[in-house]
Amino acid sequence: METRIYGYARVSSKEQNADRQLEALRNYGVPDENIFTDKSSGKDTERESYRALRNVILRSGDTLVVKELDRLSRNKADIKQELEYFSSKGIRVKILDIPTTLTDFPDEQAWVLGMVNNILIEVLGSIAEAERTKIRQRQREGIEQAHKKNVKFGRPRAKKPDVWNDVMEKVRSGEMKAVDAMKAMGIKRGTYYTLIKRESEGKL
Repeated sequence: METRIYGYARVSSKEQNADRQLEALRNYGVPDENIFTDKSSGKDTERESYRALRNVILRSGDTLVVKELDRLSRNKADIKQELEYFSSKGIRVKILDIPTTLTDFPDEQAWVLGMVNNILIEVLGSIAEAERTKIRQRQREGIEQAHKKNVKFGRPRAKKPDVWNDVMEKVRSGEMKAVDAMKAMGIKRGTYYTLIKRESEGKL
């Protein structure tokens, strides 16, 4: 059976680009048509291109190439699980930043390569997980600082239109329907009923 080589690249957001990873994969010899990419967080492995590559495309004898270990995930348990999955399926994994992976050792020394790889993967997996923990901590600290400065998050609070009282008086008297009231005040259905709810709670 013909063996094939595939590459995977991931960046965490749409604002980032994977050029550095793509260049490394191409330099290693991965054809462009065999490179899969995601713009998604590494918090888990539920990513569209990755799942397609993992579950549908790759088969026994193939090689998966990634530039860095944390492109698979930033969660150490996930990294371990994915590497064990690929091993069980006969799929080789080449991590470019771990130079020992897939190195040819004599059969009697293969255990040395396995030991070195396991140690490196454990260490780098821990670093990747620690980095994600640090990112979450920075986010929490940023949110806390923003709250102290009264920065509001989420959608802005709906404001009561200037003509609200006059229009709603007509709605309550039956002179105007709700849909016409929305048009008259230039607000959407959700905003309309949100304002009614706030009014009933005495918060408008």
